[in-house]
Amino acid sequence: MSNTFGFIGAGNMGGALATAISRKFSGEELLISDYDNEKAKNLAEKISATCSDNETIAQKCKFIFLAVKPQVMESVLSGIKNILKNRNERFVLVTMAAGLSAEKISLYADGSYPIIRIMPNTPVFVGEGMILCSTYGGVTEAEINAFQNALEFAGKIDMIEEKFIDAAGSLSGCGPAFVYMFAEALADGAVECGIPRDKALSYSYQTLLGAAKMLIETGKHPATLKDEVCSPGGTTIAGVHALEDGAFRSSCMNAIKAAYKRTLELK
Repeated sequence: MSNTFGFIGAGNMGGALATAISRKFSGEELLISDYDNEKAKNLAEKISATCSDNETIAQKCKFIFLAVKPQVMESVLSGIKNILKNRNERFVLVTMAAGLSAEKISLYADGSYPIIRIMPNTPVFVGEGMILCSTYGGVTEAEINAFQNALEFAGKIDMIEEKFIDAAGSLSGCGPAFVYMFAEALADGAVECGIPRDKALSYSYQTLLGAAKMLIETGKHPATLKDEVCSPGGTTIAGVHALEDGAFRSSCMNAIKAAYKRTLELK
């Protein structure tokens, strides 16, 4: 089978994942479609893929990425379910729709197909994404390996039971937005203290990058690393106190819970 990967939907997340896959596969091995054909055409040209349509992708591709919003998933699958039903070759549906279970995708597709459900985040754009992954309907180990290999340049992939994917996605999927707000707020604080905006933003970004790398590479608990920065009677502990006065940790926890609650409402 020449057409290995097909993306139905060329939006931000679908485009980011397609771009990551294009670093290993291109041309006829990677097909792109979108209701906005111009968008699909532009993405295909950018990543050396092939602009296509939903029907061709449904008929030919091994991995069919359903990169569409949850609200239109049923309609999209309704348009290709007869094609899927008549296929002789094995294929895998890949869904990234928040709140829609693999079982619901199977219902919409009107067939018992192998399904990989993923919850990626926007840092896949720069190859540092967090991609949660669960399987349904008898996905084989070989198919999982092929899928993971294709997304090698997208970031980290972690297999997780589907019952946890919505809660975990509320952290990894929504979390970047919260981090961006924190980065901006740190810079704003420095600007208020007289630092030029461009320098404040640069310092904020590098501080977040360095802190994240410390967490990953040292393996230390966040509280331990925090304590290592807080000298008795020093500046950092004064700042920590100010954050606690503003219910910083409680607000972060509430943000994840609010995102998870909204995810459940999409079901």
